Amino acid sequence: MVLGFLKINFVILELLQIKKMKKTISIIVLTLLIYSCNQNTSSIDFTKEGGFTDGIEGPATDSEGNIYAVNFQEQGTIGKTTPNGKSSLFIKLPNGSIGNGIRFGNTNQMFVADYTNHNILEIDLVTKKIEIFANQPNANQPNDIAISPNNTLYASDPNWSDNTGKLWKITKEKGFELLEEKMGTTNGIEVSNDGKKLYVNESIQRKIWVYDIVEGGSITNKQEFISFEDFGLDGMRFNRNGNLFVCRYEKGTIAVISPKGKLLNEIKLIGKKPTNITFSPDYKKCYITIADRGCIEVVKL
Repeated sequence: MVLGFLKINFVILELLQIKKMKKTISIIVLTLLIYSCNQNTSSIDFTKEGGFTDGIEGPATDSEGNIYAVNFQEQGTIGKTTPNGKSSLFIKLPNGSIGNGIRFGNTNQMFVADYTNHNILEIDLVTKKIEIFANQPNANQPNDIAISPNNTLYASDPNWSDNTGKLWKITKEKGFELLEEKMGTTNGIEVSNDGKKLYVNESIQRKIWVYDIVEGGSITNKQEFISFEDFGLDGMRFNRNGNLFVCRYEKGTIAVISPKGKLLNEIKLIGKKPTNITFSPDYKKCYITIADRGCIEVVKL
């Protein structure tokens, strides 16, 4: 009787061990799958290293798939790179202007943040005529810009010397209108695909804020979208599915964040200092400007 009872207990313990082992193996396999899904994308060179200065920024893609980025070969220029990766000088900015963020408005209408002269420049892609769209002497820069579906512009405005920043709305009719001041170092900025929300990050504080855009283009209901424990934040863009792609400056990655503020993935780059990002017209590729390499990297999505 006792011997039989001990044999039964031994069999039960053996079955429990097998069950426990299977559970452990399942957890390991699941973890490896999740890890591989999050690490299966990386960048390759799209333009030649050193073709742009370390002030490379922008970038923006036109309807034909050409990518425009500032500071091609020297400061104060804008370069144009074809879909096959061939770069050339598009335009040289006048009066000591140096560009940063670039966005497109209507057909052939390019907007450039001119941080040295505190302007938003408007450039005709066909004639290459440059006009001052708006000027604000009291702005620190501007830095990055975003555009809503109704062509209202928004600009981040960091003061790098004291790690603060401002946030502006810009229209042709009213010029620069201050939306918020005494923020952290405002940098990357983006409008949601439906035009209902504005997203702004603070580089040094490593936070991304989201606002509701109300009638007239003003903002309200500020909330923290996501924050990070290390490295900086720079330019950011939405893809077609509403995921936010954020440049992680000095980390050398692009963070992909869901509409609910969850980190979905981090795309590994070659360079460590991505400054901004744009997509191809079909959203099958993204192009990243890299400050420490002076070039554009591309990721196939």
